[in-house]
Amino acid sequence: MCGIAGSMAFGSARPTPPEVLERMTAVLAHRGPDAAGHLLQDGVALGFRRLSLVDLEGGAQPMTGEDGTVTMVCNGEIFNHRELRALLEARGHRFRTDCDVEVVLHLYEDEGPALLERLNGQFAFAVHDRRRGRLFLARDHAGIAPLYYTATGGHFVFGSEIKALLEHPGVPREVDPTGLDQVLTFPGLVSPRTMFRGIRSLKNGHQLIVSDGRVEETAYWDLDYPTADQEQAEGPPRTDESYGEQLRELLDRAVRSRLRADAPVGFYLSGGLDSALIGALTAQAGPPVHSFSIAFPGADIDESRYQRLMASRIGSLHHEAEFTGDDIADRLHRMVLHSECPVRETYNTCSLVLSSLARSHGVKAVLSGEGSDELFGGYLGYRFDAGGRTASDTGDPLEDALEEDVRARLWGDPSLFYERRYHAWREAKSGLYSDALRKSLDEFDCLAHPVVDHRRLAGRPRLSQRSYLDFTLRLSDHLLTDHGDRMALANSVEARYPFLDRDVLEFARTTPNRLKVNALGEKAVVKQAARGLVPPEIVHREKYGFRAPGSPGLLQLDLDWVNDLLSPARIARQGYFDPAVVERLRAEHLREGADLHPHLDDDVLLVVLTFGILLDVFRLPGHL
Repeated sequence: MCGIAGSMAFGSARPTPPEVLERMTAVLAHRGPDAAGHLLQDGVALGFRRLSLVDLEGGAQPMTGEDGTVTMVCNGEIFNHRELRALLEARGHRFRTDCDVEVVLHLYEDEGPALLERLNGQFAFAVHDRRRGRLFLARDHAGIAPLYYTATGGHFVFGSEIKALLEHPGVPREVDPTGLDQVLTFPGLVSPRTMFRGIRSLKNGHQLIVSDGRVEETAYWDLDYPTADQEQAEGPPRTDESYGEQLRELLDRAVRSRLRADAPVGFYLSGGLDSALIGALTAQAGPPVHSFSIAFPGADIDESRYQRLMASRIGSLHHEAEFTGDDIADRLHRMVLHSECPVRETYNTCSLVLSSLARSHGVKAVLSGEGSDELFGGYLGYRFDAGGRTASDTGDPLEDALEEDVRARLWGDPSLFYERRYHAWREAKSGLYSDALRKSLDEFDCLAHPVVDHRRLAGRPRLSQRSYLDFTLRLSDHLLTDHGDRMALANSVEARYPFLDRDVLEFARTTPNRLKVNALGEKAVVKQAARGLVPPEIVHREKYGFRAPGSPGLLQLDLDWVNDLLSPARIARQGYFDPAVVERLRAEHLREGADLHPHLDDDVLLVVLTFGILLDVFRLPGHL
């Protein structure tokens, strides 16, 4: 992965000056420490920072096509580039490099936006089409590579991270309270919303065409599960075992394509099934590679026994880092700087340690197991869905009616329960806001509008509905963005995800739900694929999500800067939260033995703390 940034001037607006473009790319140096490139033409500015992984000497960007009319900057990897290169060479195209992303340039020359149907990879790119006077931008199917944009002051401005946009003089620094409300309500931010007013995140599977002062966004892909009727009308009969065999074959192919690089590639081992399976397939693909894990001093959250078991089984060159509460405190500011949002969990700091460990051993790309839980029913809620259970009514007719109204607005289905009772949570979280924000809650309430495409939920089985919501609300904009891409590239390491290969996505979309959650538990088909590759004690262990200590442990360190960020005077001056409520939460978390359940309790105080850091590191209104 790399970092891209740029702009397009509309009408009579002056083009972005070279020094501004250089600043925009300079703040992305962590994403691409190996080289930089800049180009200004026809009112368009394109900037690039490179992390060299394929064709170390020849992959400089911006890249220009054969006739000089098409120029591109691309952050990403195209894993089927060899097949696409052969196709394009047969059409007569001449390649100037061996870099994988050059295929995007030539495909655009031939096919325009339709090229997206051919790509299997993780990418965010911008193509300047001089002949048509337009910019064409796109983000990959799963949303692995981020892409942000805004239109302001006569310019369209874009970049891999928001900090690049903020270097442009036309982009204001303002908090979007709806973004804050989303962080407190959903697993995280939901595209196109960000924490910065007016700055949008391009959704996964979406494209943009910018021309004549207009910005048009359209979807080219979405996770589209069969309806209940379609699932019942399965194709030719096949054995359950054949699905496990097919998944293993697809993952093996996905792993091998993601190991292609001219720089060292390793993988993360969490101690769970998904990373273990990826590790086993990596070991089958070639010589031993490096594996990386986090160990915790507390036995209740430590998984090092399973990590070491798997590393020994496959013969990887294993490295682990022990993680403590001090590590959270030491890295919290840096984590927020790279996440560009407040968070409800501290485990992003663990990810920072992991990527730093990888980089210290010369590894520039790592394979990881994200995506399996969302696609194959890996969370506890899938058990309830498979058993036909739904959230019970409260017995209060008014409360239940209000909750159904919220669900109908969010999901298009008043009976669809996901994560929590949202109406009750709205009332609870409103008490956290300051008087001024509380009075305007109706104006920024994230529950007031849909956040997903209702058409992808209508008529689907419950398990498929939950999978779509997890994929859209939890994976694309949280686990892959602030937790994945940002924490890896903060240390100039690229994360790659075999479970999010396009062929694996299509397999997950069409695999019957009875093979995802059944008598074998969650992710039954993944367990079949892992048989013989992963030790049974890992295959059959209880689901154990990656987690780290929460705000009670951080508060008990009694650090001056933490106490200052949460002090009533500071909270009052910032004007976003109620100082008295924050102080009560702080006192509760300081109580002896205080702890939070990592999956059932909301660490609201951590949101307040990391939001305060966000205000400071980005100099937003309210920062002190």
